Amino acid sequence: MPEREALPPPDSEAKDFGSVTFIITQSCCNDASCVAVCPVDCIHPAPDDPDFATAEMLYINPDECIDCGACVPACPVSAIHADSELPGHLSDYVQINADYFTWVGDIPFPAVPPPAGPKVQDQAAPLRVAVVGSGPSGWFVTEELAATRRADVEITVIDRLATPHGLVRHGVAPDHLGTKDASLMFDTIARHKSTTLRLNVDVGRDVTHDDLLDHHHAVVYATGAPVGRTLGIPGEDVPGSYSSAEFVTWYNGEPDHVDLAPALDHERAVIIGNGNVALDMARLLLLTPDHLHASSDMAPYAIEGLRESAIQEVVLVGRRGPEHAAFTTPELLALVNNPDIDVIVDPAELTSLAEIADGERTAGTYAASQKVALLKRAAAMAPTGAIKRLVLRFGLTPQEVVGEERATGIVLARTGDPADLETIEAGLVLRATGYRSTAVEGVPFDEKSGRFANDGGRVIDPASGELVARVYTTGWAKRGPSGVIGTNRTCAAETVTALIDDYYEGLLPEPGGDKKSFDSLLTERGVVIVDLAAWKRLDSHEKAEGKAVGRPRLKITDREEQIRIGAERSVV
Repeated sequence: MPEREALPPPDSEAKDFGSVTFIITQSCCNDASCVAVCPVDCIHPAPDDPDFATAEMLYINPDECIDCGACVPACPVSAIHADSELPGHLSDYVQINADYFTWVGDIPFPAVPPPAGPKVQDQAAPLRVAVVGSGPSGWFVTEELAATRRADVEITVIDRLATPHGLVRHGVAPDHLGTKDASLMFDTIARHKSTTLRLNVDVGRDVTHDDLLDHHHAVVYATGAPVGRTLGIPGEDVPGSYSSAEFVTWYNGEPDHVDLAPALDHERAVIIGNGNVALDMARLLLLTPDHLHASSDMAPYAIEGLRESAIQEVVLVGRRGPEHAAFTTPELLALVNNPDIDVIVDPAELTSLAEIADGERTAGTYAASQKVALLKRAAAMAPTGAIKRLVLRFGLTPQEVVGEERATGIVLARTGDPADLETIEAGLVLRATGYRSTAVEGVPFDEKSGRFANDGGRVIDPASGELVARVYTTGWAKRGPSGVIGTNRTCAAETVTALIDDYYEGLLPEPGGDKKSFDSLLTERGVVIVDLAAWKRLDSHEKAEGKAVGRPRLKITDREEQIRIGAERSVV
C-alpha cells in the first residue's frame, strides 16, 4: 500500500499550493480545528451546524475553497491534502467531498452565541480543577479550562497509567499514524502554564475521590470506557475468546494486557460486531507483518505474534441488517481498495438495504447513502484470489462459543429465528460489541448504562436524581462510547461551561489544599509521580529506538521500565 505522505507540521509556515482544491480524507477526526482557520467557511459540517454530531467526517466544498492552504497545518491528524498531491489510495475522497455539498444543498449557519459572562472578579486564588484521565476527552476539557476568559484556572491532569493520551496510544489502530498525530496537540496543551501532569496516579488506589476534592474546587472524570461489554452466552470466557478492549490494548502495548497471548494458529477468526473497532482488528489480522513493522507503532511482541499467524480469513458478524452496520464509510473503503484483501459480501444478505430516499438531507443521511453504495459495490466485486479475505455477514446472533480448552468456533442463529443455526469454525473469537466505563469509589455511577449519569456534564446520582456537588464528567464516561476523537471537543465545551457557571454561582467552595500539598500527599503515600518532563523523556526514547529500526516508535510496554526511563529528574 502507498505510504502516508508527509505534511507540514502544525507550526509550519503556509505553503503556496497554487491553483488546487483541498480534500479531507480518511483520518479526519472531526476536531474542527480546520473550520476555525478557514477564511471562507467552506468546511462543513461545522460545530455550529445542526448535523455536526451525526457526521462521519468533515468535508471541503470544492466550489468555495480558495486554495489558501490554511487548513493543512491546522489539521492535527494530517487528513487534508491538496487534490494535486492526493495519494492514489485516497482518490475517492475528491468525489466524496464534492458529493456531500450536493447532498445537503444550502447549509444554514446558526448564530453563534457570545461567551457566557465576563471573567470572575476578585479571585482570591485560581479555580483548581482535577481532570482524571489523559485521553482526548481529558485534554479537550483541559484546553477549554486553560483557554477560558471567565476565570483564572489551574488544572491537574491525572492518569493511572505512566503514559498519557489514552485511546490515542492504546486504542487507535497502530497503523493510523495520522490519527495518532492528535497526541502532538495534546502535548501542546500539557505545556500550558495552567496545566500540571500527574501520571502513574491511580484514583482509588493512591488517592481517593475525597482527596481530590480536598485539593481542588471540582473534579472532572474523563476516564473513558475501558471495559468491553459481554455477550452473555456460554463459552465466551474460554481462552481464545476476548473482548475488543482486551485485544486492542494487547496489540497497542497497554501494560495491563501484554500477557494476553491470543492464539493465532487457526486460519479463521470471527469478530462479533461491525463498527470501526471491528474493522480495525480485522485489518490488522489480515495485513502483512512487514507492512505493520514499517508503518505502525504496534507493540513489537504483537508484530512477532502476527508474523507467525495462520489467519487468512476474518468474518465480521452483525446481529442486525446491513442498514444498521456501525462502521464508517472511510474505514470500509480502505479495505475495499486494498489489493491484498478480498472483501466478500453476499448480495443475498443485502436485500434489506434500500437506497436512501430523498427527504431531509443531513450529514447523517449522506453517510448512510455512502455506506449503501459501498456495500453494494463490495457485493458486486468479483474475488481477486487474494490470500487474505474479509467476509461481512449480517443478521446473525451469537449463541455459544464452542470449545473447552480453547475456542474452536461459534454458533450463530439467524436473528429472529433461533432455530436457524450455523456454526463457523474459528480459533479466535473477538467481540466488538461496545464498551462501558468503570465506577470510581465515592462517586455515584449508573451501572445499567455503564457511565456516569449526568446533566450536561454535571454528575447525577442515578438513585436520587440529584446533582453531585463539584463533580463533572466528559467524553465516553459522560455520553457512552460514541463519536470520534474530535467529538470530545464539543462535549468538553459543554462540561466546562457547566463547571464555570457553577463557579459563578458560588457552588464550588475553596478547597483546603493546593497544588503543593497535593504533591506532598502523593509523595507521603509512596507514589512515583511521572510528570510532563518524565513523559517527554520516555516519548523521545521510544521514538529514537523506533528510528533506529525504521519504525515511528518502539513502545516500552513494561510499566516499571516506563517509570525508570522517565525517573531521572524529580518532580518540579
